[in-house]
Amino acid sequence: MAKVLVLYYSSYGHIEQMANAVAQGAREAHAEAVVKRVPELVPPDVAQRAGYKLDQAAPVAAVDELPGYDAIIIGTPTRFGTMASQMKNFLDQAGGLWAKDALVGKVGSVFTSTATQHGGQEATILTTHVVLLHLGMVVVGLPYSFKGQLRMDQITGGSPYGASTMADDGHGGDRQPLAADLEGARFQGSHVARIAAALAGHARDGGPAQ
Repeated sequence: MAKVLVLYYSSYGHIEQMANAVAQGAREAHAEAVVKRVPELVPPDVAQRAGYKLDQAAPVAAVDELPGYDAIIIGTPTRFGTMASQMKNFLDQAGGLWAKDALVGKVGSVFTSTATQHGGQEATILTTHVVLLHLGMVVVGLPYSFKGQLRMDQITGGSPYGASTMADDGHGGDRQPLAADLEGARFQGSHVARIAAALAGHARDGGPAQ
């Protein structure tokens, strides 16, 4: 059984919903899936005034626990085409793990949320991939075997790089993840879990662990 960490940051709850769907998909593929979030950097009074969702149930992760998982699936909203500073701050603390090759050969994957359809979904995922590659991880996306990303009947997230959703309804209002977006997230979780299980099994059978 693969052990999967869904590691996310969410200001308003959109990525939180996607993270839970990713974990559901991983569990459907018979993985042990754990959902955790990175620490908030915004002062509590500022976050409260900005309407941040502060009642998130997921516990806060520690950098040192990352090597204990076969796969790490990162969820982050976009900040001008790159990951949120909260996620970057967390990953920037992984230098000790990098020095020890502690994450080499682990599976890494990314999903995201943007305000709009063209708000940096693909760029955010791809720039996060760069960090995973520096850590020596095996990067996995959302393949076209998930046919939901080919649909044209509604505006949905999703690309071959990873699942995604949009948070703005086009009129300045809040848009929650669509069923199609959550379906993509579940598919990605399941896909990553199966690959992680296969790699872990190969290592146990005597194949190269790294």
